Amino acid sequence: MYLTSFVHRDELFEIAKRWFCGRAESTDALRLTEIFICDGYVLGATMESIAKSLLSKVYDRPFRAKRIHSKGELRDALCRGNCLTTPRMEELFLLYREKPDFFYLEAPINGMLCLNEEDHLLGLYRIKRPRRIAEKANRKIANWIFEIVQSKARKMAEERASAFGVPLEMLFTPAEEMVREFMNAENAISKSFMEGTIEFSREDMTIYDVGGMKVVGDEETLYRLEADLSRNGEFLVTEREEYTGKYQAKSLILETSWDPEAVCRKYVDTKSWEKYRDRGIPAEILARGLEPLLPRAESRIRIEVILTSYPDLVESELGNSIHEERILAQRDNKRYKGYIPTNVEFLLEYLFAVGFSPKVQVDTIPIKLWGRYLPDTLISEIRRLYDLPEQDLFY
Repeated sequence: MYLTSFVHRDELFEIAKRWFCGRAESTDALRLTEIFICDGYVLGATMESIAKSLLSKVYDRPFRAKRIHSKGELRDALCRGNCLTTPRMEELFLLYREKPDFFYLEAPINGMLCLNEEDHLLGLYRIKRPRRIAEKANRKIANWIFEIVQSKARKMAEERASAFGVPLEMLFTPAEEMVREFMNAENAISKSFMEGTIEFSREDMTIYDVGGMKVVGDEETLYRLEADLSRNGEFLVTEREEYTGKYQAKSLILETSWDPEAVCRKYVDTKSWEKYRDRGIPAEILARGLEPLLPRAESRIRIEVILTSYPDLVESELGNSIHEERILAQRDNKRYKGYIPTNVEFLLEYLFAVGFSPKVQVDTIPIKLWGRYLPDTLISEIRRLYDLPEQDLFY
């Protein structure tokens, strides 16, 4: 789990690697808490600056930022419009007004709407929620492990082919033998996690879009912004991807620096430390500012910027490419659904829960990648972090 939007991404990656192998250190829980406080605040403040910078390049007038907590708030804003509506948009708006509960109104989002004086939506930015980060890491790591397991299973087949003196492509392998070889390969991967001998691929675990923004405009506006970004020294475009089909947009991965002095000053001036008082760190320490948490912080971060037209954004939130349906499809379409990637998701959810909880000391890691667990196990362990009683019906 290498999060390029975090300034302590290398340190977080090292903690996650050790936890994957069931090896926690006594300082991990406190350090996770510090990283999520520091990196979350740095990313949020920097996203605000990025939004001002990008929107000022294509819109003459300033915007106001409005905090939202649910997708219903975003979809209500979309229905207010910001351009001439097409028949398709009118159809979707009508359907939304008639059956609002069909559109995942309560789906949580940690985001900000960028609105002009007429309350028209110019863009939005958000920080991906821990559950979504864990899901995305699950998919990436599942693909990585699947390739390793496939490679090991193929090697077993090659050894059998060699023993029979035939080329691999001429080797007949019964279905039950292929299943057995795949399970043996999976067990070998589990053992390498248990023994701490697994070699992690940072590239295969990199997530770029923990911080993300959408800029809304017509074709000319978006072209002008992309051209400006390509020659602007403030941002470096490291990747481009264009989505076609049901979901249409252009994705840019931007690398940029952040301003430690401005971010630290804002943290103190706005008394932002007060919202972290329930994280297990004394208020007097939080009030000292972010500076003590910044050693080893990276000077640059990467975020995803989506360039989209208003009709395409409406389609992606209310139409055939509705965001939540795409998430559900991603969950169902994983190539590898064994117990290891499921445990990865549980473990990462627990890791984030530790960093958000009042606990700053965790003695053991309750989720092991080589074990098997139900979601109830994860829920129970997270409740313990908050000293919540068991939900039992027996007295």
